[in-house]
Amino acid sequence: MPSDLAPEHVRPLTSDETFRFGCHPGVTCFTDCCRELELALTPYDVLRLSSHLGLAPSTFFDQYALVEQTEGIPFPLVYLGMVDDGQASCPFVTAAGCRVYADRPGACRTYPLGRGAFTTPDGTRHEMHVLLNEPHCHGFSEGDQQDIATWQNDQDLADYNAMNDEMLPVLHHPRLKDGPPSEEELSIFLSLYSLDTFRRQLLDGNLALPFPITADEQQELAREDLAMLRFGIRWLDHVLGKR
Repeated sequence: MPSDLAPEHVRPLTSDETFRFGCHPGVTCFTDCCRELELALTPYDVLRLSSHLGLAPSTFFDQYALVEQTEGIPFPLVYLGMVDDGQASCPFVTAAGCRVYADRPGACRTYPLGRGAFTTPDGTRHEMHVLLNEPHCHGFSEGDQQDIATWQNDQDLADYNAMNDEMLPVLHHPRLKDGPPSEEELSIFLSLYSLDTFRRQLLDGNLALPFPITADEQQELAREDLAMLRFGIRWLDHVLGKR
């Protein structure tokens, strides 16, 4: 999301409201939204992007990610590093559009919506949406009227939202109200962005398991990145719950 987005250009959007938006090479501002922005990446974003590029997640993380600690947020934020071209362009944008479009980050898919999710103490998951109506964007005069559900379906957001929501219990863990994450907790959190390194340490026996896993689970972790990500989230939640 652009860092200078003024509140007057952001409005809440209910599930039954519709909005008009479309983006294609014929729009005069095409790819402008891929410049001068701060794009936070989730572990699932990195999993998808690294796979698309044929890179190990740790290699993608080292080459493309920036880690920043923000006051008031327990865990560090991971951003996509922009190109130093005077426009702070996304490293994957071209004149023809996004070269990683099939596996673009969830925030790119969601735009022009913004989505927030949280879980109440009873375990119920809630979400809220806003419409980011930026003055420079001409996409709001394109396309058909649509609601949130239609837009999310068209942008293939189901897997992104589901996996990002699986992070909610650790990002909002009650333990974090008592103090910042420990070194162990920070290490596990960042390992979610480097699943190949995490897997190698696990399979080499260099990590002390906090709970037992079956042989079938170990085989699944050896071959499935998504299983490895879920395992890491489970591990972090377990460690947070011990304190």
